[in-house]
Amino acid sequence: QVQLQESGPGLVKPSQTLSLTCTVSGASITTNTYYWNWVRQPPGKGLESIGYINYSGGTSYSPSLKSRASISRDTSKNQFTLQLSSVTPEDTAVYYCASSSLRYWGQGTQVTVSS
Repeated sequence: QVQLQESGPGLVKPSQTLSLTCTVSGASITTNTYYWNWVRQPPGKGLESIGYINYSGGTSYSPSLKSRASISRDTSKNQFTLQLSSVTPEDTAVYYCASSSLRYWGQGTQVTVSS
Protein backbone atom coordinates (compact mmCIF):
# COMPACT_ATOMS: atom_id res chain seq x y z
CA GLN A 1 0.00 0.00 0.00
CA VAL A 2 3.03 2.27 0.12
CA GLN A 3 3.14 4.79 -2.69
CA LEU A 4 6.11 6.89 -3.72
CA GLN A 5 6.26 9.64 -6.29
CA GLU A 6 9.26 11.58 -7.55
CA SER A 7 9.06 15.21 -8.56
CA GLY A 8 11.43 17.91 -9.68
CA PRO A 9 12.87 19.55 -12.78
CA GLY A 10 13.48 17.32 -15.76
CA LEU A 11 16.31 19.48 -17.08
CA VAL A 12 19.37 20.66 -15.14
CA LYS A 13 22.31 22.66 -16.44
CA PRO A 14 25.86 21.31 -16.09
CA SER A 15 27.63 22.39 -12.90
CA GLN A 16 24.34 23.06 -11.15
CA THR A 17 22.59 21.00 -8.49
CA LEU A 18 20.00 18.37 -9.28
CA SER A 19 17.19 18.42 -6.74
CA LEU A 20 14.39 15.85 -6.54
CA THR A 21 11.67 15.20 -4.00
CA CYS A 22 9.99 11.90 -3.15
CA THR A 23 6.53 12.12 -1.64
CA VAL A 24 5.56 9.06 0.40
CA SER A 25 2.06 7.91 1.27
CA GLY A 26 0.87 4.81 3.11
CA ALA A 27 3.82 4.87 5.52
CA SER A 28 5.62 7.42 7.65
CA ILE A 29 9.23 8.14 6.80
CA THR A 30 9.88 8.31 10.55
CA THR A 31 8.63 4.79 11.28
CA ASN A 32 11.27 2.90 13.26
CA THR A 33 13.65 0.77 11.15
CA TYR A 34 12.37 2.12 7.82
CA TYR A 35 14.74 3.69 5.33
CA TRP A 36 14.22 5.48 2.04
CA ASN A 37 16.36 5.09 -1.05
CA TRP A 38 17.39 6.93 -4.16
CA VAL A 39 18.37 4.84 -7.20
CA ARG A 40 19.11 5.87 -10.77
CA GLN A 41 19.43 4.26 -14.19
CA PRO A 42 21.46 6.01 -16.89
CA PRO A 43 20.41 5.31 -20.48
CA GLY A 44 21.61 1.90 -21.60
CA LYS A 45 22.99 1.05 -18.17
CA GLY A 46 21.88 -0.81 -15.09
CA LEU A 47 20.46 0.45 -11.82
CA GLU A 48 22.82 2.37 -9.58
CA SER A 49 22.24 2.95 -5.90
CA ILE A 50 22.72 6.53 -4.78
CA GLY A 51 22.01 6.28 -1.08
CA TYR A 52 19.34 6.39 1.57
CA ILE A 53 18.04 8.16 4.63
CA ASN A 54 16.77 6.24 7.62
CA TYR A 55 13.90 6.82 10.02
CA SER A 56 15.93 9.09 12.28
CA GLY A 57 17.58 11.10 9.51
CA GLY A 58 20.84 9.22 9.24
CA THR A 59 22.21 8.86 5.73
CA SER A 60 24.39 6.51 3.72
CA TYR A 61 25.75 7.03 0.22
CA SER A 62 27.33 5.08 -2.59
CA PRO A 63 31.10 5.67 -2.45
CA SER A 64 31.14 6.89 -6.04
CA LEU A 65 28.62 9.63 -5.30
CA LYS A 66 29.25 10.37 -1.64
CA SER A 67 31.12 13.59 -2.33
CA ARG A 68 28.27 15.07 -4.37
CA ALA A 69 25.06 13.54 -3.02
CA SER A 70 22.97 14.76 -0.12
CA ILE A 71 19.73 13.21 1.06
CA SER A 72 17.47 15.05 3.47
CA ARG A 73 13.87 14.97 4.59
CA ASP A 74 10.86 17.04 5.51
CA THR A 75 8.90 15.05 8.05
CA SER A 76 6.00 17.51 8.09
CA LYS A 77 5.37 16.69 4.42
CA ASN A 78 6.44 13.04 4.61
CA GLN A 79 8.98 13.73 1.90
CA PHE A 80 12.64 13.05 1.35
CA THR A 81 14.89 14.76 -1.14
CA LEU A 82 17.99 14.19 -3.21
CA GLN A 83 20.49 16.88 -4.08
CA LEU A 84 23.32 16.01 -6.44
CA SER A 85 25.80 18.81 -6.95
CA SER A 86 28.13 19.66 -9.83
CA VAL A 87 26.20 17.59 -12.33
CA THR A 88 27.49 16.62 -15.76
CA PRO A 89 25.76 14.98 -18.73
CA GLU A 90 26.86 11.63 -17.26
CA ASP A 91 24.32 12.23 -14.49
CA THR A 92 21.49 12.03 -17.03
CA ALA A 93 19.28 9.16 -15.90
CA VAL A 94 15.90 8.05 -14.74
CA TYR A 95 15.84 8.68 -11.00
CA TYR A 96 13.76 6.54 -8.66
CA CYS A 97 12.88 6.68 -5.00
CA ALA A 98 12.20 3.41 -3.21
CA SER A 99 11.34 2.07 0.22
CA SER A 100 13.21 -0.29 2.55
CA SER A 101 14.67 -3.33 0.79
CA LEU A 102 13.46 -1.78 -2.49
CA ARG A 103 10.02 -3.23 -1.84
CA TYR A 104 8.12 -0.25 -3.27
CA TRP A 105 9.24 2.07 -6.05
CA GLY A 106 8.16 5.34 -7.52
CA GLN A 107 7.46 5.48 -11.23
CA GLY A 108 10.77 7.21 -11.91
CA THR A 109 11.49 10.62 -13.34
CA GLN A 110 13.75 11.46 -16.26
CA VAL A 111 16.45 14.01 -15.50
CA THR A 112 18.55 15.35 -18.35
CA VAL A 113 21.71 17.35 -17.74
CA SER A 114 22.23 19.69 -20.67
CA SER A 115 23.04 23.30 -21.38
